[in-house]
Amino acid sequence: MVQFEEKIYFYLLGIVPILVLLFLMLQVWKRAKQKEFANAALLKKLAPNKSKFKSSLKLLIFLLGISFLIIALANPKIGTKLETVKREGVDIVFAVDVSKSMLAEDIAPNRIEKSKRIVSEIINQLASDRIGIIAYAGQAYPQLPITTDYGAAKMFLQSMNTDMLSSQGTAINAAIDLATTYFDDQEQTNRVLFIVSDGEDHSEGSTLEAVDKAVENGIRVYTIGVGRTKGAPIPIKRNGVVESLKKDSQGEVVITRLNEQVLVDIADEGNGNYINGADTESAVEFIKEELAQMDKKEFEAKQFAEYKDQFQWFLGLGLFFLFLDVFLLDRKTAWLKKLNLFNEHDDE
Repeated sequence: MVQFEEKIYFYLLGIVPILVLLFLMLQVWKRAKQKEFANAALLKKLAPNKSKFKSSLKLLIFLLGISFLIIALANPKIGTKLETVKREGVDIVFAVDVSKSMLAEDIAPNRIEKSKRIVSEIINQLASDRIGIIAYAGQAYPQLPITTDYGAAKMFLQSMNTDMLSSQGTAINAAIDLATTYFDDQEQTNRVLFIVSDGEDHSEGSTLEAVDKAVENGIRVYTIGVGRTKGAPIPIKRNGVVESLKKDSQGEVVITRLNEQVLVDIADEGNGNYINGADTESAVEFIKEELAQMDKKEFEAKQFAEYKDQFQWFLGLGLFFLFLDVFLLDRKTAWLKKLNLFNEHDDE
């Protein structure tokens, strides 16, 4: 397993496209000035040994050197010792609503991004619990099976969006039914399902039936409401710009509202609690306290116990390419000239 100690240095890789752009601009400027001085044939006679391709090759080598040095700064580490450790925790599944109504911007920046932030903050508070993630709209889709890999959970969480499922609508019952199959440890005494939604539900009465089935399987169902009860329209965007608002069959703008009553009913039926997600900090703190009060089951998990620094390899490669760039001249190299790889010889 590979991890990076200082990921913030990866932002420095942003200088690579800037350098490429500056290089292209410089090449255009040089060619324009050369044309003012003399035509191509005369320039070739004045500088017969100047390579047309060495400048691009030098840039590539320089960029490789810079990139490897930046990776070295991030200090990559490789896990070298895998151990089985004892951990205590609760099995938790997050079912996140990704229907189009979650694009409403009545809560900043919008409901879907707010939902992802809440779940991410909850994960930050966990220590030894196992987690899984489900995405649902008109149907439910397994996003991440039960795992202790919080890094992977956050990665999958951030990739979730309202376009990932083709079937629209909001079928909370499908999410609950799928979550019931997620918990793979029959001996786990505490199984928790968090439904993160605006409360719109098109599955009608079958939702409470699904909740009852989950309770029979030892699952406590909590709901987290995202949005405002006064509601908001659903923007239709292209490249981040609002083009229009979603309308119904009569041409009226659709207003989607947080339906707290649906979420309260689900939580009550599921022996859990309803949490309003408007204030992320207070919602996460409440959930943290709820989880802390639950019995923890001991289970085994494999994890890397030792990591070794690997920055020296990237540092060496970076210095090598920078060293190579310094001694690589713009002139044609004699042995490359003989090979004529770039068709730079004069036609006889």
